[in-house]
Amino acid sequence: MNTPAYDLIIVGGGMVGATLACAVAPLGMRVVVVDAHPLPTWSPRTYDLRVSALTRASINILSHIGAWQGVRTRRVGPYETMRVWDAQGNGVIQFDAAESGVDVLGYIVENSVIQLALAERAQTFDNLHWRAPAHVQQLQCDDGEARLTLADGEVLHAPLIVGADGGSSWVRGQAGIATRGWDYAQHGVVATVRSARAHNATAWQRFLTTGPIAFLPLDDPHLCSIVWSAPSARAQTLLTLNDTAFNTELQAAFGDTLGALEVVGARAAHPLRLQYATHYARPRVVLIGDAAHNIHPLAGQGVNLGLLDAAALAHTLAEARLQRADYGELRVLRRYERWRKGENIAVMALMDGFKRLFGATATPLVATRNAGLNLLNQSPSLKNLITRAAMGARPDQPPLARNAPYP
Repeated sequence: MNTPAYDLIIVGGGMVGATLACAVAPLGMRVVVVDAHPLPTWSPRTYDLRVSALTRASINILSHIGAWQGVRTRRVGPYETMRVWDAQGNGVIQFDAAESGVDVLGYIVENSVIQLALAERAQTFDNLHWRAPAHVQQLQCDDGEARLTLADGEVLHAPLIVGADGGSSWVRGQAGIATRGWDYAQHGVVATVRSARAHNATAWQRFLTTGPIAFLPLDDPHLCSIVWSAPSARAQTLLTLNDTAFNTELQAAFGDTLGALEVVGARAAHPLRLQYATHYARPRVVLIGDAAHNIHPLAGQGVNLGLLDAAALAHTLAEARLQRADYGELRVLRRYERWRKGENIAVMALMDGFKRLFGATATPLVATRNAGLNLLNQSPSLKNLITRAAMGARPDQPPLARNAPYP
């Protein structure tokens, strides 16, 4: 049987897996991406229900690997301000790009736009192959290589297999890596909404006792993508309402900040959970993105953490190749794990803490958090530190995220 030999096999061709592929292909590595789904379609006439709030660090990564221009030529929604407030009190905090000396805090981009831009970039490499739709059947590892058998009988082998296949990662299960975490018993309802008032390039988030509701500005000044976190039964009810009834419920939840609200097109919901892999690596196998960690979406950090994983793993592999080391060995892969696991867990814990803090209804706690929000809002120096951290402006980030030289 023909057994194609690669330097790297990536299972999962979503945003994180494709970013890794485009990051390592310039190193001369022979890469194959295996994905169960065909590439998404995109139309300038409709908006994708799933969007990502890309930080400046993520934009640096996409720029370095040659994919950002493909994103910009389609559609992006810059946001210059972020305003957060508590529905149970008068606490409010606002972050402004100008206060941090930058032009924008980030961009709201449809997931399909990012994926298609990455796929276009991938097609420019002769040493990067894409198998989709293709289904995986078996994973075997030994001291020298990993072998991936596809459903059609084809066998791929390489020194390393990357699991970039999402929260229900097949690769993670095959590698025997356990997970920990919990289900929030909530779903995030997503939709595109038209507002009577312009969003003014502002990301809006209101914390309800049942979960946050976020309005993320799209390129049209009167369109936002919403993520409404609600108990699962409530979320399913929201999906079954007609548009008029949904608009009424949405207006009551978000208030009059943007004037009258009107849903545009379809709605969907996805489950919310916190989950992390106990290990990111085994010999010949490594995890990135949602395969390694799932996070509450209240700050939109999930994709950004995944792109940082891809950038860190790409740098780890580049250094190992320069040293002529076997990058499928656990001692090499642990460098990546040590680099990323601590930050990922810290961000997950912070988001979980925010979720629980703003879900509390005890009067003393409500009063304290509202006072804390207002106090923080009056401290430009602290807000600037938070803003720069949220944008990924940290010296320990991977070179691809820092506009730094890349080996």
